[in-house]
This record gives sequence, structure tokens and C-alpha cells, in this order.
Amino acid sequence: MNLEEYFARTGYEGSLEKQDLETLTDIFQHHIRAVPFENLGIHCGEKITLELEHVYNKIVRRKRGGWCMENNQLLGWVLKCLGYDTSFLGAYVFNPHRNAYATIMTHLLVKVVIDGKAYVVDGGFGVSYQMWQPMELVSGKDQPQAPGIFRFTEKNAIWYLEKMRRKQYIPNQNFSNSDLLEKKECRKVYMFSLEPRTVEDFHFQCMYLQTSPDSLFTKKSICTLQTTDGFRALIGWTLTETTYNYKENMDLVEFVTLEDEEVEKTLKEKFNITLDRKLVPINVKGFYTI
Repeated sequence: MNLEEYFARTGYEGSLEKQDLETLTDIFQHHIRAVPFENLGIHCGEKITLELEHVYNKIVRRKRGGWCMENNQLLGWVLKCLGYDTSFLGAYVFNPHRNAYATIMTHLLVKVVIDGKAYVVDGGFGVSYQMWQPMELVSGKDQPQAPGIFRFTEKNAIWYLEKMRRKQYIPNQNFSNSDLLEKKECRKVYMFSLEPRTVEDFHFQCMYLQTSPDSLFTKKSICTLQTTDGFRALIGWTLTETTYNYKENMDLVEFVTLEDEEVEKTLKEKFNITLDRKLVPINVKGFYTI
């Protein structure tokens, strides 16, 4: 494993001399625009494991993506190698269908401290809830970014992330009531404490999420990648391409339903992913929104 190979994967060619916020942001944005958030391995007979070398080989050498425990673990390794003050945190994802936070800690985050200020770096959520810049760990402050306005709120040592979105324009009205569309303008995302975590804290969750019939990830094949002006997502056979703020306070969301024979080609052309095994797409109705 080496940093040069990782940066060749993400296309980052900037400076590595300073451990400052500007460099962190640049490295982070290259990652989220090169490495998809995806769970495709579950649906093509692979097993997802959290050993760092396995994650590195999958993302860097095989040019795949991963979910939070893979993406953020790799990001954390890169940043620590560069000299950043980093640690892992664990979050509980909000389930809008149940109007409650998960009872299992399934989301791995990276905390980075620069000049005494703490930031959350999360390269593993995907779709419109994917932050584009490190978020300062401060309560009650709106933090506008290209995807929308993010905000942390702290209460009794628990931190809550929420996101406010723009209005959406859907040209294909056949999809105007799609269950993939978020209806609320303000959406809770996850909650977490500042207790340091390790990757070992997530081994059970990693197995549970890829095997349980109750897991979102066994019900949907997901691949999503940030672009320079929005993001793409392939959920089952449904391809969406979102352009942020294409008009004032309006996001453009375009939908297409793919045929089986178009899925593999789309993964290659839109997400730069080539699978070693045959994917079996799936999209059981659930609480996942883009």
C-alpha cells in the first residue's frame, strides 16, 4: 500500500506538504468524485471485509468503491499517513420510515483536528447527503455546501447531523412520486458521540448489513458517485443524475430505467466500475432516498 498509488486512483496532484484545511478539502473532494459509494459486492457474490489491505486493493487497485466502513477507513489511513490528527467515530443512521435513529452503530466517520479545530470528514454516505467539504464540529451553525445546507446540533454530548435541500425539478413526471425522492426539505441524517472508535468496533455491523434480510443493503443494489456539479446513482435498475442548483434554489433530477443488458455498460461508463462477477440488481421498496 502506498500513497502515490492512492492519489493516482483519485487523480489528486496537489501539494502534500501542508496539513491544512485547504489540502484536506482538495484530497477529500478528489476521493468522493473518483470512488463510488456502493454495495455491489453483496449482489454479485462477494464478501465485504474490513481488513485495510483488502479495502485498499478493492478501491485502489481494482478501482471499485465501497461503503462507509471501507471509504472512510481508507481516507483515515491516507490522512494519518500525511500527518493529520485523525480518529474514527461511530454514527447511528436516521431511518425516516420509522422516524427514529438506528439502534446499531453502522456508520464510520473520520474526525480530523487542525489547529485546534475539529472537523468531520465523511466520504461514505453518498447521494445528496454526501458532504463535499469537511464540516466544522460546531453546534447550531449552518454550513452551506453545493449539495445544500448541513448543520450539526449537539445535545447532552450527542451530535446530530441534518441537511436542508433545495426544491427538485423532475423532467420525467413518471418519476415525480418515486419512493427514491426525499419529500422533506429538512432531513435528519445521523447522530454520533465523540467517543473514539476503531475498525474492530464495526466487524459485526459489516457482516450484519450484508447478510440480514432487514438490512437496506440486502434489499437494494446501490452505486452512487459525486460529480463536479451533482451526483449519479444507480439503485437497482433506476439511474438518476442530479445537478445541484441548476436554477436558483432548484436541483435537476433526471431518471432513467435501465434494461438488464444496460446495467453493466452503465456501471462502466458512468461510475468507472467493472465487476469481476455478474451483478443481480435489486430494488425492494424501502426507506432509501437520494
